[in-house]
Amino acid sequence: MPTRSHSNILLRTLSPDDAALLEPHFEPVDLPLRYVLERPKVAIEHVYFPLSGLASIVALAGRDKQVEVGIFGGEGMSGTAIVLENDTSPYKCFMQIGGEGLRVRGERLRKAMDESPTLRAKFLRYANYMSVQTTQTAVANTHSQLEERLCRWLLMCHDRMGGDKLGLTHEFLSTMLGVRRAGVTLAVHILEGRGLIRATRGCIEIVDREGLEVCADGIYGLAEAEYARLFGVSPREWLS
Repeated sequence: MPTRSHSNILLRTLSPDDAALLEPHFEPVDLPLRYVLERPKVAIEHVYFPLSGLASIVALAGRDKQVEVGIFGGEGMSGTAIVLENDTSPYKCFMQIGGEGLRVRGERLRKAMDESPTLRAKFLRYANYMSVQTTQTAVANTHSQLEERLCRWLLMCHDRMGGDKLGLTHEFLSTMLGVRRAGVTLAVHILEGRGLIRATRGCIEIVDREGLEVCADGIYGLAEAEYARLFGVSPREWLS
């Protein structure tokens, strides 16, 4: 199993008996930028548990349009469709920031959940959290201004990456927010003008996290509190 200093919350919090059901079947894997974890409507072969990096769950709208509906890092996993007794997902899931992880075959995970009600309950709680995160994204996209939504996504990325410098391009941010790059550029300039961030090519540095939380105007924090309620630790604390 991964060490506490560089691990995945879901795996770190398994009981010894539940961990023993999965540990022999884990395969260490590099997760480079753009590595695809799931493809829409394609049978899920492996379930991934990132140890580092950041994965995006993206909804496809037409041939060329896509918008991010969820993210996860070392606090999460891919393959929630399997947890919910499905074989495929309508979404694409891939690495937006490269890292490392562990993976297990989908059928092995399903068998382990069949053998252990507590393991199934653990992953069902995670699936519930992801539904809350996705719902909050929909609320933000519908009712919040662009700079507020950008604050939320920056905070979510900051939670999962550690350190204040985030390797985020405007292209990535435009996908996250479902807007044109020109809109992202404007929103970045607004946050820079408020002294909340500092942007350079391919990198955004968090200068004032508390200010970002205020600017997010309530659309950040609910899903994070739900995760803490379910697992006893917030996504931001997974690196500690």
